[in-house]
Amino acid sequence: MVTRIMTELQSYYDKDHIEFLQKLWGDGYLSPGGPDEVKRILSNVELTNKTILDIGCGSGGITVSLFNDYGAQKVIGIDVETEVCDAALQRVKLLGLQSHIDILKVKPGPFPFDEATFDIVFSKDSIVHIEQKEFLSKEIFRVLKNGGYFLGSDWLRSHDGEPSPEMLHYLKLEDLGFDMASPDRYKRALSQAGFKNISLLNRNRWYTNQAKQEVLKLSKLMRREFEDISSKKYMDDTIETWHAMISVLDTGEHCPHHIKSQKPYKVDKPE
Repeated sequence: MVTRIMTELQSYYDKDHIEFLQKLWGDGYLSPGGPDEVKRILSNVELTNKTILDIGCGSGGITVSLFNDYGAQKVIGIDVETEVCDAALQRVKLLGLQSHIDILKVKPGPFPFDEATFDIVFSKDSIVHIEQKEFLSKEIFRVLKNGGYFLGSDWLRSHDGEPSPEMLHYLKLEDLGFDMASPDRYKRALSQAGFKNISLLNRNRWYTNQAKQEVLKLSKLMRREFEDISSKKYMDDTIETWHAMISVLDTGEHCPHHIKSQKPYKVDKPE
């Protein structure tokens, strides 16, 4: 059995879906918060002249920003979806950044990189699609240089027990292959992989407020604009999903987190 790192998702993104999410969260951004939330995740870590891996690069907005706005020397964005990789590659080409940014479509499985390749590994809300947090943590640790950081955010669940009926209802409506885990499981996976200085910051309160603003845009303020790039049924389904999500945000069971951990400067070799 081959261990899967990045899970192939059925029809996760097409061009219309990419356009829809970018209208909601900003050009090149397929997850909440746009560039401001990325800035918060990356605070207090120097990225200038660093080599960075962007896991789940989507349509490339963050990948490009890591070079343009944060001064990275080299950025490699990876994803399993053809449509988003094509969109990200087009973005890179339009900006003439091919010598600084690579976009790779990868197959589910271990990362196709040597040990100690990257100074920073980054991921924005993509690990939720990856079942095996423990193996992923080990792979991130493997490809990082000593002293390097794993920085990111993800959609977590407050516990690892049976999801509430409200959470099960939300996940059924979302239907995107979410595999949500608790902060305790993330900490344990990162620690067992060898990471130190592990910190997780609960962003539930922030995203609860954001999600309520988003559903207002979707249902009232910008309904017609969103419907023009989708359909009435799509919008009805999306708004229903957002309300279901807000219900589990309100209870705290759905709790997005920032994640930060460091590979030690000196890593003990196995005997």
